[in-house]
Amino acid sequence: MKMNSYSSLCDDFYLDLHINTELDLPTQRDTVLAFFERIQKQLPSMGRFYRRGDNEYCLEEDRNLGQYRWVSLELDRIGSGVVNPSDFDTAYLQDKFILELVPYMLGVSHLDIESLDVTFAMDFDFAGSHDEVIAEALFGSCPFSCLLDVPGGRPIGFSPAIVVALSDDEHTQARVSVESKTSVLDVREKKQSATDAISLSLTIRQYPRTHERFDPMRSFERQCNLGEELMAERIVPELAKPLTETIAQRRST
Repeated sequence: MKMNSYSSLCDDFYLDLHINTELDLPTQRDTVLAFFERIQKQLPSMGRFYRRGDNEYCLEEDRNLGQYRWVSLELDRIGSGVVNPSDFDTAYLQDKFILELVPYMLGVSHLDIESLDVTFAMDFDFAGSHDEVIAEALFGSCPFSCLLDVPGGRPIGFSPAIVVALSDDEHTQARVSVESKTSVLDVREKKQSATDAISLSLTIRQYPRTHERFDPMRSFERQCNLGEELMAERIVPELAKPLTETIAQRRST
């Protein structure tokens, strides 16, 4: 499935990498700045650097452009992502650069990696109840829908998530989640925010195996292939399209 097919189904598409570490990452000023300066040298358009909290830093492009890159450094996690990438290879090149960089600039060895996450995510803008959209699109014919048939029954908390093992040893996993941004308070006060979106995400997580040396780059490429395959064959037809169709129907009424 091509990148433009995802763009036609959702309002925003994200492709993220997260390197989760066993040990805390360096927090010294010189190390942090040198890491982000090296990234900026490679990607000069990433000019906004800021701190989000204690020991949490981010470098990104201008978000107002609609398509932008970002890299983050937390206490035990390194993130890299592209919002609305033009193609998969563009996003993958950035992630591969980060994977090559962290051993030398942050001291992250194969022993230090607790897990590697590759996430494909889609946002669907909708100003009404996200819970009702999710329930109608994904739960209409399942046993859970019987609870919506009771007098006054109305969904106010629908954010399903599931984790599936993709290998016999359970070291390769897929997590699929659909997140509603409508809170119970919003329902009570009948608020409808036009800025929030329903989020659908697929994360392929790989844990290192004890009997072999973990190769982050090889694992990343394999996880990307798994993610693309699951998105094209399962996530888009079974989850994304029903959400898109339900939102379109509700907007037209």
